[in-house]
Formats: sequence, structure tokens, C-alpha cells
Amino acid sequence: MGYWPPGLAETGKSLFLTAVLFAGPLYETLVVDGAWPVWLSRQPWERRYGEWTTWRNIVAGPLTEEVLFRSASVPLMLLAQTSVSKTIFLSPLIFGLAHVHHFYEFRVTHPQVPVATGVLRSLVQLSYTTLFGAYVTFLFLRTGSLLAIVVVHAFCNCMGLPRFWGRVEPLPQGGNNRPSVLWTVVYYVLLVAGAVGWWRNLGVLTGSENALVPIHI
Repeated sequence: MGYWPPGLAETGKSLFLTAVLFAGPLYETLVVDGAWPVWLSRQPWERRYGEWTTWRNIVAGPLTEEVLFRSASVPLMLLAQTSVSKTIFLSPLIFGLAHVHHFYEFRVTHPQVPVATGVLRSLVQLSYTTLFGAYVTFLFLRTGSLLAIVVVHAFCNCMGLPRFWGRVEPLPQGGNNRPSVLWTVVYYVLLVAGAVGWWRNLGVLTGSENALVPIHI
């Protein structure tokens, strides 16, 4: 079920692999928005982690969801002799459906927004949460480490959905207050390069002796 051994090396490699995939968003956050000094100081972290929503999104959510949707369910599917492909792509659908309740939350907090917009938003969220679920299921099968997928889940919650369109501009309170087309060019280059680097290292950085099933890449 991935509890032991904890897989510290697998956790580090999985986090690094995922960070490569998020090379573009990391560049936008740390460089364009000028957040790297904030990340290095203690006060913003202390202030942010004093909020219950942060604990839900970064600690409680990733831990409970990975225990339920990966650690508890994936071994059962393997014992039922479910194929690896079905395990990777079918079980995350339940994980995605578990996030549909955010539609109600969105309607309560944004009553002026049309229902169709809320439905479209929920469908997009269902799509990327299901895709993310397939990714962490793959990591769990390859590494056999619950810690690895919890850390990756927390990291992805911190980063959010990457930007796929639009011009990259700094936040008003960011360190860079002059817009530049170069930031947008660099962002999209890093976005593509990160995706290529992630794909090429997917097998190398996820291999482990603790793998639940052999997956040849």
C-alpha cells in the first residue's frame, strides 16, 4: 500500500520530474512575479500556513485523497487482476468525479455567474483532475511510494493549472513591474521544453525496486 519503505529517493525523483514538467509555471511564479524572495523568507510561509484552506489544499487534501484513491484502491484493482492500463486510466475517473462538488461551492461563492459557466468550469476541472489522477497512479505503480505521490500532489496543488495561452505579465505587487514580450516567449519555450524533458525522463526517474507492477517504458 506504499507505506513502507517510505521511498525517500523515489519521492525526490518524482518531485523533480514533476517540477521539470512545471518549468514554465515555476519561471512565471519565481521570476516574472518575483516570488523567489518571498519563498525564501519565513514570514509569508508562517502567514500562509496559518490559514485552514492552505492546510486543506497542501496537507490534508493530498494525504487523504492519495490514501483513499491510490493506496487503498489501486492494490485492490491489482488483486482483482485489472490490467495496468485500466488501473491507470479508470481509477482516476472516480478521483475526478469526487471533485464535481466544487460546482456547488462555485455557485455559492459566485451566484452572479451563469450556470453554464459553472458547468463548463466543472467539466474542465473533471478533465484535469482525472488526468492528474492517472499521472499519480502511474507514479504509485512505478515507485510503490505513498509519500512520493502525496508530495507530488501537494506540489501540483501549490502550482495550480498551468497557463496554456495568453501573455505572461507580472503581478502588480511583483518584483518586475515592466511588461516584456520576452517573458512570454521564455515561458512558452520552458513550457514545451519542460514537457519534452518530463517525457524523456519519465521512465528513468520513476523506476524503483519497490514498484507494485512492472511497467516497461
